[in-house]
Amino acid sequence: MDSHGGHYLNKEAVLSLLGAARMSQLLLGCTIMALVSHSAGYSATYGTFCMFVWCFCFAVTMVVFTLDITRLHACMPISWDNFTVAFAMLATLMYITASVVYPVYFLQAECPDEGCEIQIYRIAVTVCSSVCCFPYGAEVFLTRAKPGAVVGYMATVSGLLKVVQGFVACIIFGALANDSEYNLYIATEYCVVVYSLCFSITVIVIILTVSGRTSALRFPFDRFVIVYTFFAVILYLSTALIWPIFSFDRKYGNTTRPEDCPRGACPWDSKLVVAVFTNVNMILYFVDLIYSQRIRFVSSSAA
Repeated sequence: MDSHGGHYLNKEAVLSLLGAARMSQLLLGCTIMALVSHSAGYSATYGTFCMFVWCFCFAVTMVVFTLDITRLHACMPISWDNFTVAFAMLATLMYITASVVYPVYFLQAECPDEGCEIQIYRIAVTVCSSVCCFPYGAEVFLTRAKPGAVVGYMATVSGLLKVVQGFVACIIFGALANDSEYNLYIATEYCVVVYSLCFSITVIVIILTVSGRTSALRFPFDRFVIVYTFFAVILYLSTALIWPIFSFDRKYGNTTRPEDCPRGACPWDSKLVVAVFTNVNMILYFVDLIYSQRIRFVSSSAA
């Protein structure tokens, strides 16, 4: 017992719905890593990405769970609520991606050369990874902003959308790096500048919020977020128009996928991914702009 009569350990970190969600995350994450390491296996860039997702999310979840149950998070110079909900949102997106990528590249209609037992392990990995999306999503649901409650900015719809926007931008960057031929025209290079600029500012907003340093700015943080989101909508709208023209118009490229285009190394595929997720992010920024009008920043912790 401490001097104020409270317990050193936080029982609510275990005996609550949030605690149950985090323990489920740890259990499933540990199971996935054990299955992959034992027999399921992984290889190439896509497999390494999936393994990174599972290991990274497990490690951070373990740290979050430990700091919460020991109350040591109060000693950290960050906004704890903002950090945990932002990570839970990111982990949900990462797990969804890994749950799609792993079976696409490692599950086959027939048993692999190593034997059908390997196929069973890979199916188990896919199932566990897919199920683990729900505990992380449950944490986001449990810690999100409730009507009338004073919470951190990252727990609001606008804050959660910032995480999604940054994640979608990472998908765009991955497609750009995969032989997208973006450097053929100045117009497509402009699009890359827009993606980079919006991603950088979004990351800065998240870092300032999680670190609790928004009050140190010389200008109102809420107004900055709204103005930036407005300009991001305009910039993404321009790229949503420019990128398809210089990627799929007959004058600059191909309107249909070339027949001699290998799977996984086709510029046309990368251009299509960029075009699709450009529109996705434009919609996300527009929805963010609408919801940000309803937010009221009352303190640095809420920002």
